[in-house]
Amino acid sequence: MAMFDFSLDKLRAYRPEVAAPADLVDFWRRSLEKARTDDLNATFTEVDNKLAVIDTYDVTYAGFGGAPIKGWLHVPAGATGPLPTVVQYFGYSGGRGFPHATNLWAQAGYAHFVMDTRGQGFSVGGGSSTADDSAYAGLNHTPGFMTAGITDPETYYYRRVFIDAIRALEAVRTSPFVDPDRIIVTGGSQGGGIAIAAAGLAGLAGIELLGCAPDVPFLCHFQRALQITDKDPYGEITRFLKGFREHVEPALRTLSYFDGVNLGRLATAPALFSVALMDATCPPSTVFAAYNHYGSAQKEIEVYQYNEHEGGQTYQQLAQLNWFAEIFAGKESSADR
Repeated sequence: MAMFDFSLDKLRAYRPEVAAPADLVDFWRRSLEKARTDDLNATFTEVDNKLAVIDTYDVTYAGFGGAPIKGWLHVPAGATGPLPTVVQYFGYSGGRGFPHATNLWAQAGYAHFVMDTRGQGFSVGGGSSTADDSAYAGLNHTPGFMTAGITDPETYYYRRVFIDAIRALEAVRTSPFVDPDRIIVTGGSQGGGIAIAAAGLAGLAGIELLGCAPDVPFLCHFQRALQITDKDPYGEITRFLKGFREHVEPALRTLSYFDGVNLGRLATAPALFSVALMDATCPPSTVFAAYNHYGSAQKEIEVYQYNEHEGGQTYQQLAQLNWFAEIFAGKESSADR
């Protein structure tokens, strides 16, 4: 894949007009209030992860509609807390998998929570077992998740996922291992889009995040993505609208409630983004649109000029290790106050 989007100079200045619905904040306040009618009921059960230096807890909590959402909480072996905490969301088709699979941030000395994405996890197997049991999940849509309930924001799939992400923050904050005042959210691709949404919605939930680190984020500037790439998962939306021609306007209206450009504007936590300039899955202009409109002035972006959707991989993890350490060091632990 050659470079196909704007030049880097144009990307750095790219601030498109992405219309936000007038009731964006009200919609998400109502969604949060609806979720909180169900008891959070967070449980943490230690499991044998076969690892000598990491302890792992099987986590269940009530997400949107009261659905049981799974996760793993990893901590350094023998840790007592409260610890700086990294909450991670997964890319499209991913999930929490086996307990030994994803625990980098616990290796760095932090508490590390990974959230299963409802209905997904089929690319990793293992402990990914969170169903999307909503009555809305069976409506007509193209194969995949991108168009499930897309004609109405009330029924759209990502309404459930984004609320699950905020409830994950509420759940981990109840653990004695977690310092509720030192939480960073992160994720790649879909996980990056979820992290941006979590950063934008956290304030509406009364949660102050310390940072947001989305890598090559998906779910940003939908209208631009649909115009310049036919790769999945955005391609799912294109195929849906190709068949259901009468749903173009309702679908685009729905997507505006979930666009990382609009939700990122609400964020106040510092951010570390990444972008790959040959990425046809999450085109660079869609990432820069979200980055340039992101609400905090404390933000930076790592640029990988010759990479596709894999982005920086271990290079980005190293950048995050340095950035997380700096961010966490700048905030006093709740245990010291």
